[in-house]
Amino acid sequence: YFIEGLPYILINSVSIYMFKSLGLSNSLIGLAGVLMLPWVLKMFWAPVVDIFRSKRTWVLFMQFLSGAAFLSLAIAIYFPVLITVVVVLLFIAAFLSATHDIAADGYYMLVLDHEKQAYFVGIRSTAYRIAMLAGGATATVAGLLEKSTNDVSLSWAVAYGAAGLLFFAAFIYHRFSLPISESDHSARREQRKSGPSFVLAFKSYFQQEKIIPVLLFILFYRLGEALLARMATPFLLDPATQGGLGFSTATASLMHDVLGLSGLILGGILAGWLISRYGLKRCIWPMAIALNLPNLGYLYMAIARPGLAVVYPLVIFEQFGYGVGFTAFIVFLMYFAKGPYKTSHYAISTGFMALGLMAPSMISGYLQEALGYVFFFALVALLTLPGFILLAFIPLGEIKN
Repeated sequence: YFIEGLPYILINSVSIYMFKSLGLSNSLIGLAGVLMLPWVLKMFWAPVVDIFRSKRTWVLFMQFLSGAAFLSLAIAIYFPVLITVVVVLLFIAAFLSATHDIAADGYYMLVLDHEKQAYFVGIRSTAYRIAMLAGGATATVAGLLEKSTNDVSLSWAVAYGAAGLLFFAAFIYHRFSLPISESDHSARREQRKSGPSFVLAFKSYFQQEKIIPVLLFILFYRLGEALLARMATPFLLDPATQGGLGFSTATASLMHDVLGLSGLILGGILAGWLISRYGLKRCIWPMAIALNLPNLGYLYMAIARPGLAVVYPLVIFEQFGYGVGFTAFIVFLMYFAKGPYKTSHYAISTGFMALGLMAPSMISGYLQEALGYVFFFALVALLTLPGFILLAFIPLGEIKN
């Protein structure tokens, strides 16, 4: 799960710092949210991962190819190329990462029952978030290299090149250490016997009770957060004349993607423990509040423009709340994945989850430039309401914790 988390933050978060360093506007950075598309569409090739080869084999293959993709990206950044080439390579890496997600998540659900899935979701999230910390540290180091060398291309080539080598190291490590599970192979054999799994997986998913409110919940639960997440970094980096706080790349990445993610990790661990102890039904409402309430901190910062002593705790608090609320969301998605096609079901749910992030993030830059940061963050706060409303309609009462 460390290797599952690392490419996601390198592609969707760290790249924002790189694009800012390369001089892209907020509207174009928002449009780069299209890089989340493979996570949206992965539901369509999840049945292929279900039926051909074991989940373990897919995990290893994707890690090897990811190493090659990120090394290629480093070369493209170092040598003067069109920014389009960099985006295409990021998109390829995103496709490989999304496929890796399908295999890793499927493996997790095959070898653990619901109780253990809930118990270990905090630990799993911790590994994922440590990867995000590593990604944040990558941006911090790249920012420091920018200052010391005055060479933007070299700084980011080193950052993404080191990531590529790490994926090769992970491939070698997992090749010899990742356990082989009989349930992994037996599930694949059962699915191959059952016929056209692609059709059956989708049919069984969309025939579930209350599927419409569930899909709407998946799409809108993090609507406000989806807008904020893409513009939080530009807000920290943009100068005061543009309404931002004017921090350097190194300071902003340390604040948001290192220390902030530490809060997110703690929130994820706490939420996993609470859900395993008290059940999802009792926890999800307060955890949804924890997800959305801290967003008001950005509205305050845009209005008051406080110093670092205030900005640091507000950013960390927002990330802590996100860790709590997101963990509850992931547990719900795992519980909603049922039957012999639970890997595909989970991939379909996370695909809609990614769509719920991608679509708002792509227009976030345009909204921010049109409204300014103050009104933009006010809109973020307002758009948390649909998620709360939909909580009343999802089948929590039918979930056994």
